[in-house]
Amino acid sequence: MSFLGRFTRPAPRVDADSWDPDLARMRAAAVRRDWPALRERLAGIPDGQERTWLLARVADVEGIETWIPAVVAAEPDSALALLVSGAHRVSWAWEARTGYRAVHVSQERFRTFHERLRVAEEELYEAAEREPDWVTPWYFLQRAGRGLQVGQETSRLRFEAAVRRCPEHLGSHEQQLQQVCSKWSGSHEEMHAFARTSMLKGSEGGPLGELVALAHLEHWLELDGGEDMAYIRRPDVVAELHEAADRSVRHPAYGRPRDWLSTYNTFAMAFSLAGEKKAAAELFNALEGRVTEFPWEYLSGDPTKAFSKWRAKAGG
Repeated sequence: MSFLGRFTRPAPRVDADSWDPDLARMRAAAVRRDWPALRERLAGIPDGQERTWLLARVADVEGIETWIPAVVAAEPDSALALLVSGAHRVSWAWEARTGYRAVHVSQERFRTFHERLRVAEEELYEAAEREPDWVTPWYFLQRAGRGLQVGQETSRLRFEAAVRRCPEHLGSHEQQLQQVCSKWSGSHEEMHAFARTSMLKGSEGGPLGELVALAHLEHWLELDGGEDMAYIRRPDVVAELHEAADRSVRHPAYGRPRDWLSTYNTFAMAFSLAGEKKAAAELFNALEGRVTEFPWEYLSGDPTKAFSKWRAKAGG
């Protein structure tokens, strides 16, 4: 290999299957309407953060709504069929709503959004009743509830139902973080308190340190130009980011769970904005060009461009 070749950085790219072979096979099964194959693979993974993460990405596959009702009808006792149907309806609903602010979403889209979420809730509650130990239905009920504006009390109860079943479930903590942030009728103070308390209650080397980075990115996003960078480069904010990384991605016990790429991308963006080039470069180097759309979409319609820009600044 040439001198230059050894230092060539991989071109950044987003992968629909998150570079995960299991996910790729599940999404392919969903595309070809192969329920037996999808059922077998999902059933082979114990319910928890891994299954939730996988199903959340399978649920994004277009067209599941055209064949999953027949599966539910053919397997009336199957909690897994109801779970897949409910999960997809949640994703399908948010697709109808779009990511625009409410003032820019038509009434027709909102009606479709709410109709799909209401059906999803019925299916998810039924799945939860049939399999009371499963956390995944409660995760999707959190997502549905935010869209239906069920209120902070009901949202909190759904979060508590999830963490009773899986105390360090990252997805459910992320959903509750969104619920208490300012854009969903919470506040910056409540959001940061939730993130830090959750991290400290969790195990060292566990996943919940990411919540602190997410909270600071959400706060940064709400500020005007100039104020945003001044905020995220404050010494106390930088110190909290390092503490969170030390308790999660930089801790020897962290390893690389199935969803590690999104966590590394989150910390890479947070450290980049905070001006912590060395910390960001370590994460960029580990990622080897593997980009997750979130959170880079906060910076650009093309996440790979944002990733490339900040990777170059960090020297990663």
